[in-house]
This record gives sequence, C-alpha cells and structure tokens, in this order.
Amino acid sequence: MNEDQKSLILKSSSHFPPPPGVKLSYGTAGFRADASILQSTVYRVGILAALRSLKTQCVIGLMITASHNKVTDNGVKIADPSGGMLSQDWEPFSDQLANAPDPQSLVSLIEEFVKKEKIPFNGKHPAEILLGRDTRPSGESLLEAAKQGISAVVGAVAHDMGILTTPQLHWMVRARNKGLKATESDYFEQLLSSFRCLMNLIPDRGTSNETEDKLIVDGANGVGGEKLEVIKEKLNELDIEVRNSGKEGGVLNEGVGADFVQKEKVVPHGFGSNHAGIRCASLDGDADRLVYFLVPPNNCSKIDLVDGDKILSLFAVFIKEQLSILEEDTKGSNNYKARLGAVQTAYANGASTYYLRHLGLEVALAPTGVKFLHEKAAQYDIGIYFEANGHGTILFSERFLSWLEDKNQELSSTHEGLY
Repeated sequence: MNEDQKSLILKSSSHFPPPPGVKLSYGTAGFRADASILQSTVYRVGILAALRSLKTQCVIGLMITASHNKVTDNGVKIADPSGGMLSQDWEPFSDQLANAPDPQSLVSLIEEFVKKEKIPFNGKHPAEILLGRDTRPSGESLLEAAKQGISAVVGAVAHDMGILTTPQLHWMVRARNKGLKATESDYFEQLLSSFRCLMNLIPDRGTSNETEDKLIVDGANGVGGEKLEVIKEKLNELDIEVRNSGKEGGVLNEGVGADFVQKEKVVPHGFGSNHAGIRCASLDGDADRLVYFLVPPNNCSKIDLVDGDKILSLFAVFIKEQLSILEEDTKGSNNYKARLGAVQTAYANGASTYYLRHLGLEVALAPTGVKFLHEKAAQYDIGIYFEANGHGTILFSERFLSWLEDKNQELSSTHEGLY
C-alpha cells in the first residue's frame, strides 16, 4: 500500500469510529444490528467490497438491509460475482475489519490481508461495486457511509442502484459479470418474459372463477410491495392485489411479512375472513422470503400455511417431472443425466424429508444457515433449498444450463423438420 492510499484510508476512517464496547460478526446474512451503531461497520464493508472487486476483477454487490428484522435495525452484506453470497473464506477478515479499534489498526489489517491474498492494491486496477438498499429510514445515511468506504480505495467506483429488493441486487451483480444489461427495467423484463413463457405452458383449464385467479400479496410494508406494484402494471396474466405495500402507513415487518406469518401461523395485518379461499402470499422486508397461505372460511385467525418445506416439495416435483420429459425426448442423443438434489437442515419438517425421499429424490442435510444450504445446493446440477420461513432458491449449474441450451436447439430443429 503506497503512502497516498494509506493516508486516504486513515483520513476517511477517522470520520467513522467504531462504537465502543460493540463487537459485530458477519453472520449468515452479513452484519446486522441497531442502525444507530452501524455507520462504522458499513463504511468498512465498503472497503471490503472494493477489495473483493480488486481480488476477483469482477463487479461486487453491497446490499443494505436487515430483511425481516424490525424497522430500527439495519444491516449490510456482500454479493459475490456469481450473484451468490460472500465467500466464507473472507468472513474472518470481514469480522476483523469491522472490529478494528482505530484507523491505524484498520490500515495494518488491510495491508496484511492484501499481501496474503495477493490483491492488486496499487491504484492501477479498477474496482466496481453496485449498491442497493431497502426502504428503512436509516438506509440513506448508511448508503453514504458505504460510498465513503468504497471511495477510500483508489480506483474503486460505487454505483447507487437505488431502493431494491435483495434478489434484484444479486441478479444485477450476476448479470453485469456475464456482460448483460443489468438495470432494474432489465430485471423486470427478464422476470416477466420468463413468467409469461411458463404461463403459456399451462394446459387450458377452461373457465375459471375470480377466486381461483386472484392473488393477494402482503408486502410486509417493505420494498417488495413497492416493486410488486410495478410488476402489477406490466402483467395482465395475473389478478394481483398488494396489501401492506408501505403506502398505507404500516410499520415494516410489524404484524406483517413472511417471518411473522410462518412463525405465528396467523393472518398478517389487513387480512381477514373476507379473504377466505383466496390465494394469499407474504414477502418479508427485503422480499427474499416468501410463504403462501389460505384463510379458512370458518376461522380467520388461523391459516393453512404453505411454508418453505412445502414450496421446496412443489418445486422438486415439478422439476423432476420436467427432467423426465426432457430425458425421454432426448433418449439416445446424449447420456448426460442431470443430478437433482434437495437440501434441508435438521429443522426441516420431517414429513417433507420423507416425502421427497419417497419420490426418489436425493435429499442432503446442511448446517442451519442459508450460506450452508446454498453451498451444498451448488454441488448439484439442479439444487433446491428452502428454509421453513420461505427463504430459498433453485440453483442451476453452468454445465446443466449449457446442456439445456444445446437440447433446446436440437429439439427445435427436430420439430421444425416434422412440418
């Protein structure tokens, strides 16, 4: 580290002293705490993001959110080049960085780490970080702290992507590193295009009633409700009604949201007996959790819940069926067989684990925490994981996606020859 770089970090970090007596740790979801004590931590995560970008020579994401936590909390986490979570190898350094007691200690830690990781830290290499935040009141000031941390690294550039859901930021990071367009409008365009393709595959059900077609979504008074309103304007295929969008004056995650609904097994604020029989869903504060529920006709205080374990099972059944069809269509042309796996923790509903195994699916167990589930799921061609709270996803390996693209072209040309 040259003297100019050292001086820049020493000077800027002096404006963000760590709170006395507080020790923070980069957990499954990054750093989280009361927003009033996070300025120093977020500033230092800005430096961390810049170093990660220099190390990987890729675009990195930095998201400011506390997900399902109360509105007075906030947090910060890193998105790696793949769009996944920060490599676990860097977590010990992130803890040391956040808890360094003074600017000189901070500089010493950085110097040592840069040397160990062989990071090109000479001001001659660019670093690029995409910034996002949810709707929390503390988000704006913490975003500024992150920008200051990024600016403390010579050659690092921060791009404020605005108020986003956590999945949006992860998608943008992945898209940018693949050389694709990565604005919010690009995100909506890809999401809606894919959804319409899926809807076109549904067999004609004949006539349907209003109750069957309607979906009411609890936005947890957070960013998810706000973004769903945008999607609603662009999507005519679904009758969506958004409740608790944040515009009605409700409090973020208070009596609403996926975490509340899943734990309490009751309807969120704004839902009642008049919604009986209608499909309902709840997001959390940053829209990376999702659960579905139905309000029984005779008891609006309790619900029929479709939690993460059930969502995982539904996805697994659907994908298994699609793979069987695909393998039948391509029999003899390629012996490649995709490995499909479901990943759960010891806290998963035992009945769901039995059900998945009874279907002949491979079920793996991982330690509690999304980062462990994600890591295990990435070992499959198609890996599915969902926690009971609705936090989860489906991962497709690059090998499988490449094979799928080849099969798509092969089948298209074959079918064209039939006409």
